[in-house]
Amino acid sequence: MNLAQLNQDYGLAGQVKILEGTGGWPYLEVANTQATALISLYGGQVLAFKPRNASRDLLFVSDNAYYQVGKAIKGGTPICWPWFGPDPQGLGRPNHGFARNRLWEIKRTEALPSGATQVVLGFGDAEDTRELWPYAFALEIEITVGNTLALALVSRNLSDRPFDITQALHTYFTVGDITQTTVLGLDGTTYIDKVDGGTVKPQSGPLAIAAEVDRIYQNVPAELVIEDKALNRQIRITSTGNQTAVVWNPWLDVSAKSGDLTDDAYQHFVCVETTNAADDVVTVPAQGEFRLAVTYAIAA
Repeated sequence: MNLAQLNQDYGLAGQVKILEGTGGWPYLEVANTQATALISLYGGQVLAFKPRNASRDLLFVSDNAYYQVGKAIKGGTPICWPWFGPDPQGLGRPNHGFARNRLWEIKRTEALPSGATQVVLGFGDAEDTRELWPYAFALEIEITVGNTLALALVSRNLSDRPFDITQALHTYFTVGDITQTTVLGLDGTTYIDKVDGGTVKPQSGPLAIAAEVDRIYQNVPAELVIEDKALNRQIRITSTGNQTAVVWNPWLDVSAKSGDLTDDAYQHFVCVETTNAADDVVTVPAQGEFRLAVTYAIAA
């Protein structure tokens, strides 16, 4: 991609600059009066977000993250689409679909009256996607950088038949110390425990993490909160369009075996994912669309 042309078409004076980043891909550097952010066109994901009044970044990115074609970037806000988890049809297709492993396009950038900046990225079906998933579609991610970080994943069905999707905004949040971190708002829900063979269990009280956690929570409320005592902050997660949420931390053994995580990475992040997962399957009608949205706010 021609960076000069991208800056001419989509750069915003004082707010958005397109530059070459790690891996040689274009990145959008956003800086306004409210916050700064870094957005990768590869994967269509946010890699950094920091409000002007925050002491630490909202997002975690692994020091060992891969920046290679065909590999997902470990951190930020990866997008799982059009399926979450293993190939639902068992055809050997990639885990979590193909959206996080491809180069997206800039659709538009806009300076909003509120002082925030909106960036819209997207891509549509092509020969390589139709080999994996035989539908005509347009997928967009709306990224709004302001005092909060807002994401909206919009799936448009351009075909003459409905299709089913599962999906996730698989966000990695920076925490000071995982042993001093809890997730609030899940009390009274049930979850599918993927570490324990998919057993369904009840959640009682706040979720504290002291071992590997990989859970699909069902019938979740619209707001969840990460209580990060080590950094003396809360991260408020407000979502629409989902009935499920995933909480994941790999803990020591998985971190040590993962090439794109350092051995101690698990101590410094938790994933609280806004999802349509498990039985929370979305049917997008022919010529219709579906919107999965979330807003992240940092509070002391």
